[in-house]
Amino acid sequence: MSVGERQRVEIVRCLLQSPKLLIMDEPTSVLTPQAVRQLFDTLRRLAAEGTSILYISHKLEEIRSLCDNATVLRAGRVSGTARPREQDNASLARLMVGNDLEDRPPQPREAGEVRLELKDLSMAARDPFGTALRSISLAVRSGEIVGVAGVSGNGQKELLAALSGESITSHEGSITLCGRRVDTLGAAQRRALGLGFVPEERLGRGAVPGMSLAENTLLTGSHAGMVRHGVVKHGVARAAARATIAAFNVKCGSEQSAAERLSGGNLQKFIVGREIRLAPRVMLAAQPTWGVDVGAAQLIHRALVDLRDSGAAVLVISEELDELFTICDRIAVLTAGRLSAARPRSQLTVEAVGLLMAGATKVMTGATPECAHA
Repeated sequence: MSVGERQRVEIVRCLLQSPKLLIMDEPTSVLTPQAVRQLFDTLRRLAAEGTSILYISHKLEEIRSLCDNATVLRAGRVSGTARPREQDNASLARLMVGNDLEDRPPQPREAGEVRLELKDLSMAARDPFGTALRSISLAVRSGEIVGVAGVSGNGQKELLAALSGESITSHEGSITLCGRRVDTLGAAQRRALGLGFVPEERLGRGAVPGMSLAENTLLTGSHAGMVRHGVVKHGVARAAARATIAAFNVKCGSEQSAAERLSGGNLQKFIVGREIRLAPRVMLAAQPTWGVDVGAAQLIHRALVDLRDSGAAVLVISEELDELFTICDRIAVLTAGRLSAARPRSQLTVEAVGLLMAGATKVMTGATPECAHA
């Protein structure tokens, strides 16, 4: 099962046990806005019946909507306490990160040539519990960020495997990267053409747990001067890792620290930074800010927007609708292996996209009704 599917199972399992104490850690990252409201109604009912709930989240709106009291942690210490409903997002964020967050919404820009294109891609699932991809068409141009929304388990895993080159199986349709058909090319060959990839699972896919940050840099950057004529340039890899650590404010001992020793948020910053510093022509990012604090999320968002502004084509697959509406130029919805047409962000609403994620076939997007493409 995907990360999101496992998390949904955990939520249901906990609620079925009629707990006296319920501890929830980032439970809504896989839910539609409508499902979040249903979960909150359930949690409020449990609290009214006497259940104690400890709710851990980086989502400030959720804390303010749901919680009676909040304790804020920063760098392993309590940085403050608050009654969330008496605070605004800015004051809570200040307690979390130690300073005011810079609010610089991305400016629209004109997109260039198509860098990544899928035409009528249909692919069977590799396992019996997977989701088949059905007639997916999508184009991502240089200088734009396209977002794909959807509840986990609707084909995201299969789409990522097909795009990254991890899955080279028989399929209908085509995948074109930087003007070249890549249907039969593996992950390393696609990277050589300019693909960068941030998978949703940090340990095991994004990084090898027992390897150092420098060694993990080498694994995806071997085509960027870290290996020449078959000889590994360890000094180049270490320097690249140090540069990533500095640029993305990664808290760790050094570039020789093992990936498994970093917190989830710091490892995520390192993986995103490692890929961006390779200057990809096309960036594929899955759940880029999963489980990171508001300061780290803003840093990652700014880095992705800067990559877009440098001319790269960026595809973000995420279940965080706030994230997609913050950084994306166009947004599509993946449901049951089918992808809707990508629409400009200004023509969509969070509520409409949430309904499409839940399987609705006709919703209001902006001022006009739209149908999900079959």
